[in-house]
Amino acid sequence: MAKTLLRSGSLDDFQSVGGGGQAVFASALQIRETLRLRKQQTLVECLAIPQVNDEGDRVDWYSPVDGDVLPWKAADEDLRERVLNQLETMADGALSLARKCQQSDKTAQQLFGALLEKALQFPGENHVFLVDGKPVITFWGFVNLNESAREELFGCLHFAPVPEPVIDNDDDFTDEEALNVTISHADEPLLSAPLTLTLAPEPDVELEPEIEPEPVAPEIPPVAVVEKKSRRVPLWSLPVAAVIVAAIAGPLLWPRQTTSAEPVVAQAAPEFIAPKPLDAVAKPASPLPELTQNLPLHLASIKEPVKEDKPEVKEVVIAAIPKDALVMDSDQMRAGTTKFLNGSWRVLVDVKDPVTGKAPSLRYQILNNKGSVRLVHGDNVVCKAEIFSGLHQNGELLVKSRGNARCSDGSRYPMPEISCKAGTSDVAECTGRYDANTVVPLTFRKVGA
Repeated sequence: MAKTLLRSGSLDDFQSVGGGGQAVFASALQIRETLRLRKQQTLVECLAIPQVNDEGDRVDWYSPVDGDVLPWKAADEDLRERVLNQLETMADGALSLARKCQQSDKTAQQLFGALLEKALQFPGENHVFLVDGKPVITFWGFVNLNESAREELFGCLHFAPVPEPVIDNDDDFTDEEALNVTISHADEPLLSAPLTLTLAPEPDVELEPEIEPEPVAPEIPPVAVVEKKSRRVPLWSLPVAAVIVAAIAGPLLWPRQTTSAEPVVAQAAPEFIAPKPLDAVAKPASPLPELTQNLPLHLASIKEPVKEDKPEVKEVVIAAIPKDALVMDSDQMRAGTTKFLNGSWRVLVDVKDPVTGKAPSLRYQILNNKGSVRLVHGDNVVCKAEIFSGLHQNGELLVKSRGNARCSDGSRYPMPEISCKAGTSDVAECTGRYDANTVVPLTFRKVGA
């Protein structure tokens, strides 16, 4: 068997389809083996071989035949048209076989027919490859997220019609005018001649004789108080200014004197006080000490700083919280809600499978305390079960399954009863109980974080 890897991808990026209450991918190997026993070799070679990784979240698709690999988009138009006809012929035979099996009285045959009817569904043309000129489909049994199964299986492989270009004929611009354009037109300016602005002559207006306006008493504007910056006036200018003011104010006051017995009250001129000479300034009561050349000297001494006893500060080490860890939010816990549990989680179990020696892969999908769990163990055996969650009165988070998980090989697999409590920084510390004597530690990790 050839082991040429064609494509790999995450199972969370696509949506599985199925029939009879079971997914196509869960029985992919059984479908290929049944088709081989029914001598449907062309259909078997068209379906790639899936291989799930240890975590159960990614799958690799291998080619069942040998030869050069060519993506669908890289093939030329003639080759794609020829292969598309082969695919449609093969799909007609597969659908005919599926309808025949669904009419059988045996339950196994009916289930195989229901799964085969949806087996040829695939997300798009990027999942089809040509190996040695033969078509091989990867991610068969899947469609894109939020999409349903296509009625026309290979509708995405058909060629899209190329729209013809639309030429808008303008009546104002003919082909003959386009041909008359020469290179010399490119050197012409955008404006053929500069624009000249002409001003119209102003009309003659007769001037009337000016009439002198009557004299109007000018209004005395209010005196505006202007603050000027103060400047220092020399002391010697004060006596001179006092003499000048007295000389000017004296003659002005003489005509106002009368022989009346009543005294005339006149506004007193501002009185200026001459500054005292520098010698008249009072000396300080105590004389300043005289400077001497001999200054008193003392021996210098160094005082050691007093050390105060400070309390020892212990360093608080805060452990880093992994970004994909399950954190039991304290506010939500007090409110009785478990919104912190919504999402897709990978649960790591500290137990190994007795056959393969590997730990089983658990994937939980939870929304509002309801969801499902997907388990992969042994030789890629896929098991599924419904789960529910909630908060206990003692503050623990419980996640339980509704019975044992149903596996793709027809067996049943026990699921652990998970209980978690808030640890350091509210990080969940979880354990899984299979029975009264089997309790193993578990770790939740957010998928896609």
